This record gives sequence, structure tokens and C-alpha cells, in this order.
Amino acid sequence: MKTEQEARIDELRKQIREHDRRYYNDAAPTISDREYDRLLDELKQLEAKNTHYITPDSPTQRVGGEPLDGFRKVEHAYPMLSIDNTYNREDLKKWIERCQEALGDPIDQDGTLPGGYLAEPKIDGVAINLRYEQGLLALATTRGDGSQGDDVTQNVRTIRSIPLRLQNSENTSIPEVVEIRGEIFMPNFEFERINESFSAAGQEGFANPRNATAGTLKLLDSETVAQRKLQFIAHGRGEVLGYESATQSEFLSALGSWGIPTNPLTKPCQGIHEIWELIQEFDTHRSNLTYGVDGVVIKVDPLDLQERLGTTSRFPRWCIAYKYPAEQAATRLLQVDWQVGKTGKLTPRATMDPVFIAGTTVQHATLHNYGEILRKDIRIGDLVIIEKAGEIIPQVVRVEIAERPHKSSPIQPPTECPDCQGEIEAEHDDSGKETSRFCVNPECPAQLRERLIHFAARGQMNIDGMGEKVIHQLSGAGLLNSFGDIFKLSQRREALLNLERMGEKK
Repeated sequence: MKTEQEARIDELRKQIREHDRRYYNDAAPTISDREYDRLLDELKQLEAKNTHYITPDSPTQRVGGEPLDGFRKVEHAYPMLSIDNTYNREDLKKWIERCQEALGDPIDQDGTLPGGYLAEPKIDGVAINLRYEQGLLALATTRGDGSQGDDVTQNVRTIRSIPLRLQNSENTSIPEVVEIRGEIFMPNFEFERINESFSAAGQEGFANPRNATAGTLKLLDSETVAQRKLQFIAHGRGEVLGYESATQSEFLSALGSWGIPTNPLTKPCQGIHEIWELIQEFDTHRSNLTYGVDGVVIKVDPLDLQERLGTTSRFPRWCIAYKYPAEQAATRLLQVDWQVGKTGKLTPRATMDPVFIAGTTVQHATLHNYGEILRKDIRIGDLVIIEKAGEIIPQVVRVEIAERPHKSSPIQPPTECPDCQGEIEAEHDDSGKETSRFCVNPECPAQLRERLIHFAARGQMNIDGMGEKVIHQLSGAGLLNSFGDIFKLSQRREALLNLERMGEKK
């Protein structure tokens, strides 16, 4: 017989799982974050007193123990393929016609199929495969090369929207094995919070939420992963044993009954006209979502038709992604500065009138190289069209020649390194067009700073607290003149403490 404390533990676990479901699946929380934390704290305290009663699927067991040494490779039971892309209505219609032809159905103007289609937002995240065995989360793997991926189970367990145990359903029994595929993503507000914290610490932030998600999943310390509040939405399946559904939409409904979050914006469609109307309508409000979406995925809904259509070596034939064009905006080019990279390459950086694009206000864009400036005939004072396709620094795609002011001035290439005033060499392609310029001084301070930034970054030496701003500060103070100086900083304590924002803790 259960003790009073064991019964309370069961009740708390049940309540917490239900609140997770209401928050992530239904988007309708019924308690505050503070009340949720109180329930979780009470559960932790009771489990600490009843360690024999701790189970792997308890809400307290999301964060793992010791940091990992690395990630093992795991073969997928079924390949995790990519999705083919299309960018206009005509190509979308051709895909529908190919489906009709392959299934032996008459090709009609409406593009209808028996059972219809399913349309869902294409979340700009990281693909993941969740494997549940007897209802318990047993394995989480990344897509990898499609045949095998990395085992990131310990990190995925920290994501609150992913249940550690599937919930029992009155209408749908839990399968013996079910692989659930979907996207792990970082909400925009969390991305901004993390980058602000990096900036405050003098570290370089992530380029975009997708990069932040991918980098977080590959961290070896699950405690840090838990702090970054990743989320998950399911959209597909891998291996399934002990459960059958007739359609994709029926499978998604079953996932919801088991406590797995699916996208409430997923809608059924009957033909090309309905699909295109949905794509256009969704484009008008996708910027209001709290996560990045770069398109709409269209799937044949009946699973038997998916089976008949099959796959290529790279893509399923039964689905396609319509990708929205990258957002563009017009602004005025004010000046161009030349930045020195770690290889000595000089990159022109445009400063423009501030413009709001893709959810952020930007003032800088890359011009790539001097050859690109000549090819596009970009001049100071021009009205330029910039494009932001998921990166922090957008690019100039063209000049509005008709709007060119009379006093616009051609951009002059540097004849010497802007940092060390050393010799410059230009490279050209086979046709004689310039492709890039380089500072050839091996002792150029700017090159050293960029190499130090790369050396200390995540994915390299991962030196905590030594971001771009800190390296520039230390280099400017004469404390960093070589890679070896990094390891001598502990001997320069007094000099470090005299620097601005370089306190004892840092």
C-alpha cells in the first residue's frame, strides 16, 4: 500500500503533466509560472525524502546528471528525409499533377485527390525524431545525414513541451513503439533574451533562432539546455508498432491525445485553389507568431497514398514545402567600411539608414567583395534594396538606379589594409573579374583579433566570457598579442581589474 507521501508524489506528477499539456498543447494555462514552480518544488522535496519512489519519467528528472563527453551516432529505423521546395504557384500545381499522375488519377484543374491534403506551417527549427517505447521516451535523435543522427536524448528530456511519458487516452491506446518527428525551435523572445545576455557578457550572440537551437541541442551540459526554454511541435512519424491510422491528420489527432504538441494552424485542403488561398492568408500574419516560419508544408493526407507515392533518395514524393520569398526593404546607403577577417580577407560593410525588416531594425549589410560592388554598380547615396533571409546581417540585392541622386559617388576599394596599412592583393576569377582583396601582412593586428575570436568561440575552445567585445578590449589594452597570451591572463590580474567592466568575478 502506498504511503501518504507516495500518493502525494503521484498526484503532483499527474498535476504537473496536465499543466504541461495545457501550456504547450492547448496554449491555455490555468496556473501562473509561480504556482507551477511551487508544485515542482514540492515534488522535488518529497522525492528527496522518498528516493526509492523516483521514476525516470518524473517531471523532476528532465535535467540529466554529469555532462556528456560527446554524442553517439544512431541509425534511424526509417530515413529522415528532407522536403523538396517550391517557390511559386505554378511549380506547386506541377507537384500536384505529378501526384495525380503517379496515383493514376485524372489530372484536373482543381488538383483534387481522394482524401485531400494537409497544410501546416514550416517551422524554421531543427528536425528531431522522438522514439517512445511502451509510452516512455527512450531515444531522441537529430536528422544527421538522414540515415543516422546524433543521440541527444539527455538534452531533449529538458524540453518541457516533450512529455517523458505519453498520456493515456480513452479513444487511442498507446503504441508499443511510436517514433514522432517534428521540429525543436527557440521562441523569438528566448532568442532575444539569450543574445542580450551574451552581449552583456561581451560575447558574440547567435546569428538566428535556428542556429541557437542547433547549438543548444549539441551542448554537453543539459543544465544549460534546460535554461534556454526550447520548444517542440510534432508533424510526422517514423516507425510505429501497435497503432494504425488512415490519415496524417488522424495520426496528429492521436498525438494530441497522448500529450504531444501539434500545430493548431494545421488545416485540411482539397485542391490547388484552397491550398494557394491558405498560403497567401497565412503570409499576412506569420510575422505575429512567436517562432520563425519560412513556408508552408503541403502533404497528401491519406497514408496509403503516401505509401504508393513513395520517396526519392532525398525527398518524399507525397509532400512539398512552399517557401516564402525573403523579406526585402528599401533604404539609403550612407557609407562603406572595410573589415579584416581572420584570413586577411577584406569585406565591405554597408552602413544605411535604419530600416525595419523581418522583425528587427537593421542598419548594416554585407556587400561581399569589391567585384560584387562593381557588378551591381553600388554607390554611396544609392537607394538600395536589402534582403534578410534568416541571417542577422542582411545583404544588398540591387540598386534602384532610377532613384540614384546626382551626387552619388562610386565606392573606392582600399589600396592598403585599413587596420595595419599593410600591402593589399586582389584576386580575380578566370574572366579577370575581381573576387576578393586580402591584407597580406601576417602580423596584422586585425587578423589576429579575428583569429582569437574564432579560437575562443563556441565549437572551438569555448572559452566562457571571452567574446568578441572582450577580445577587442584586451587586445586594445595590449594584453592579447598572441594565442599564448590567453593562457597568461591570470598573471595580469591587476591590469585586468583596471579595465572597464572587468571586475573580480569576470
